[in-house]
Order: sequence, then structure tokens, then C-alpha cells
Amino acid sequence: MQAANRLQKALRTGSGLTFGAWQMLPGSNHSRTIAKCGFDWICVDTEHGNIDDAAMHEAVAAIAGCGVSPIVRIPANEGWMVKRALDSGAHGIIVPLIYTADDTVKLLKSAKFPPQGQRGFGSPFPMEKFGIQTTTEYLHQANDALLTIVQIETKEALQNIDAIAQTGVDCLFIGPFDLGNNIGHPIIDGKMDDELHEAIATIQKSAKEHNKSTGIYCTSGDQARHYADQGFHMISVAADMIALPAYLTSALTSAKGSYVHSALNIAKGAAAKMTGPYGR
Repeated sequence: MQAANRLQKALRTGSGLTFGAWQMLPGSNHSRTIAKCGFDWICVDTEHGNIDDAAMHEAVAAIAGCGVSPIVRIPANEGWMVKRALDSGAHGIIVPLIYTADDTVKLLKSAKFPPQGQRGFGSPFPMEKFGIQTTTEYLHQANDALLTIVQIETKEALQNIDAIAQTGVDCLFIGPFDLGNNIGHPIIDGKMDDELHEAIATIQKSAKEHNKSTGIYCTSGDQARHYADQGFHMISVAADMIALPAYLTSALTSAKGSYVHSALNIAKGAAAKMTGPYGR
């Protein structure tokens, strides 16, 4: 089962570097299209994305069927949300708005079967997302084979980072936009203040000291490469709600004007930096 979890396997071998994509729009064909681009993992975003429970199940199946790890970001640290995501066959979960180590302990109890936790057992769906697995094999292996990833994006989580890193979570995933907002240094027009850079460095340092993987949400390939060079492990490269509007706008701009005019417009658009995680 662990061998089928592409993200976990990559995080535990070599440099641990992985690249992923963010899916916010529903549809299994949409999921497969992204998965076939070569990513190690895809985050199925049920927090801010237009993805309900049924669409989540379809996306997880489609992504896993392409040999890519489906990771579900749940809307909140609620036990029933953890259960629904893992019961769909997700290879791991991303949990937003963590504040304290107690939050992570609560999360781990929801994500693990007894005796380590209190996750209920009975879904007929997750086994097939890990190749040929029996129900018994899934029950016995899931606690070690599934990833629990917490988003570090609040001022309180930054203050409690060492305590959070000492718990049994697998990865500290930085949400730079919310983190910037919560420490009083929001990202405006793509500019990150020194204080935000320092906060990110503090989180990475704590993760290293406690042998945890680190991840970060990026909005471009260049930014993703920067954080890969900094030693991060789980790095998003693009979101569908960035990629689709960007390409369509660029193509339309080229179609509407002369070559020189369209080139200037594209350059102007490229220079526009992002204030939010999915656009201006």
C-alpha cells in the first residue's frame, strides 16, 4: 500500500522533492487531464474549490487511476471531513487553519484507525486507489501509508511551530497568502515582505529539526523552482483556476491585436502580480 502512495514514497526517498497541482474545478476528465501532465500529486480542494463530496470521490478515483497521488484538502479540522476524504481513497489530507499542537493531536485521532486513533472502518471505496488491496490489508496498513499534512498559515501556528512539528504529522505545508495576512504582512501585487520570508524560514527550520517534510503553495513554475532550491519537498506548481484564465486570456489577446500590440499586452499581463492565491 505504501508503494502505491506516490507522494509518500517520493517524500521518503532521495531529496524528497515532489511537484503537485491544485484542482478547484470538478470533473473526472478534468482530474485525469491534470494528472497526465506528470505531477506527483494533485490536491483536490474542497475548502475553497467548487468540489463537493461526490465530485471529490470521482476526482480521487480518476487521479489514483493515473498513478498520481490524490491529496484532499478538507474545509476544516473536523473528524467527519477527515473520514469522508480518507474513505474516498485519498492518499493523504491537507488540513487548513491549524493553530496549536492540540489541533494536530485531534486531527491524528481522526485520521488513524484504533489503537492509534478513532477513525471508523467500513468504506468499500479506498482499497482500489492503492492497486490490488483487500479490505484487511487496507485496515492493517492505512495508519502508516496515509499522509497527514497540516497547513501552517496562522499567527498562532507560527508561534507554536515547534510543538506542532513534534506531533505525528508528516508534513508542514505553508499557505503563504493566509500566513502573510495573519502576521500583518499580506502579499500585495506578488510582493512578499521580509517578515513573511522570515516566517517561512522559521517553519522550515523547525521542520528540519523535527524530521518533517515541508511544503508550500506556489503560483508559478519559477516560484516553485525557487522553493525547491531552498530544500522544500511538497511544492505546488499551478492551480487550474490560474492556468485556465492565464492561457485563455493570453490566446485571446494575441488573436485580437497585431503581433506587436498583443506582445505588449501579454507583457503587461505577465507583469501583473498576484495578490490572492488564485489571481488578482
